[in-house]
Formats: sequence, C-alpha cells, structure tokens
Amino acid sequence: MLTQAQRETYQNQGYLVLPDFLTPALCARLRAAAAAQVAAFEPGDHVSVFSTQADKQDRDQYFLDSATRIHFFFEEEAFDAAGRPTVPKNQAINKIGHALHYLDPDFKTLSDDPRLFEIAAALAYREPKLLQSMYIFKQPGIGGEVTCHQDSTFLYTEPHSVMGFWFALEDATLENGCLWALPGHHRGPLKSRYIRKPEGGTGFITYDDTPWPQEGLVPLPVSEGTLVLLHGSLPHLSYANRSPKSRHAYAVHMIDGACRYPAENWLQPE
Repeated sequence: MLTQAQRETYQNQGYLVLPDFLTPALCARLRAAAAAQVAAFEPGDHVSVFSTQADKQDRDQYFLDSATRIHFFFEEEAFDAAGRPTVPKNQAINKIGHALHYLDPDFKTLSDDPRLFEIAAALAYREPKLLQSMYIFKQPGIGGEVTCHQDSTFLYTEPHSVMGFWFALEDATLENGCLWALPGHHRGPLKSRYIRKPEGGTGFITYDDTPWPQEGLVPLPVSEGTLVLLHGSLPHLSYANRSPKSRHAYAVHMIDGACRYPAENWLQPE
C-alpha cells in the first residue's frame, strides 16, 4: 500500500496524507450511519460532556465503559450555565466512542478494510490490532478545541506502537477545525500518560509539563475521503470550529499486539 517515499515521509514527519482513500459515496454512508446512531440515542438523566482540558479528564464510569460500547459525548458549549441544551441533539454531540469499529456494521467494514492492515505491514507491524474508534462531529459554531496531545498518552504500549487512521468524512479546512501537527516531534519522548488510578478514577502521569511549541505547527487541511496516518507520538491538535460548517471525521487506532499493553491504561478492551 505504501511506496518507499511514503514510508519515509511517515517515518520522518510522523504523519502521512493519503487523498481519495474513501469514495464520496462511502463517506456519505458513514455520515448517515453516525446520524442514525445519534437519532437512536436517548441520553436520559446522564449527560457526558467531552473535554480535552487536563483538569476535566477524571472521567466517570460511562466514559470508561465506552471502551467496549458505543457511547455519546456532548460538546461543552451545547448547554447553558443552567445545564439546559442550547442546540438540538444532532448538533450537540461532540463524538461517539469507542467501539464503533466492531459494534457498528458500517464502521466495522471500513475498519476491517485490508488496506489498513497492508499499511501496517508496510510499517513493520507484526500483530496489528484495532483498539478503539470514534466518530468526531466538530459541530458548526460550537465544535470544541482538541488541545495538543500524543495518542500514545492515552493508548500506551511498550514499546510505543499506536497509529491513528483519521478519515475525513467532510472537507477539513482552516475554518472548520482541521488537524494541525508538529512534524518530526514524534521522535521526542512521551510527555504524559493517562491511566486508571489505583484508588479509582483516571488521571495523568506527567513526565514533562512544558507547553508544546507553537512555532513549527503545520495545518493539515484535507478534502473529503482523505486518510491521514498519525504516529502515536506525534503532537497534534485541532482548534475550535466557529464556522457554520461541520467537520465530520472517523478515527480508528491500531496497536501492535506483539507489544505490552498495560493493565493501567484507561481503555481496557474485552
């Protein structure tokens, strides 16, 4: 699946952009599948809001249980100060996670695409395993910022092996919150780990609390159907979406099963 030049780009930059990986028809089908999931979702009394801010990362059981289920997480700005919704449900969901890749037939079909495993083989994965998935809406006007992070913080293996397959299901632009990355910084150390604490709950182990540099950040605007490969140690982010256009994406993360996956990782698959 990958040429030598593409492998070198991924190894040197920490990411690789593969345009036209999905057809427009498949992107439309996946958007419809996500819309059907949201339509069937009844939040009831429990509302889980997604945030990437460190002081809000002590997640509840609903979040932890999403490792093996399809759960729904709202945008922070979807509610007013009194906790009342400010937008309809289908415009309020931040993301769906984290088991779409084997519980939803449409997303399972994409996640099982042999091309993903051919890419993994080209990058020397010995036992490629799909670990988690999420559908990200980046809602118009209120789509929240995802702060700069490394995926290995959340999906840690020894040695590091996580790789993200990020599919643009709509055009991702500077206006609606495309990805940004720090090329080459995947060669640096892991700055933190997100774990289940022995006393209960979750939290970070911080190794280096210096901010990520702003200089050198590169935007990755891509068109619908593009696949972006992301090295697990690559710092990347997306800014808030204040535009009137959404930025739907599907992400599935793979690890090498030949590596150790610690029991303290927040996500524990069955």
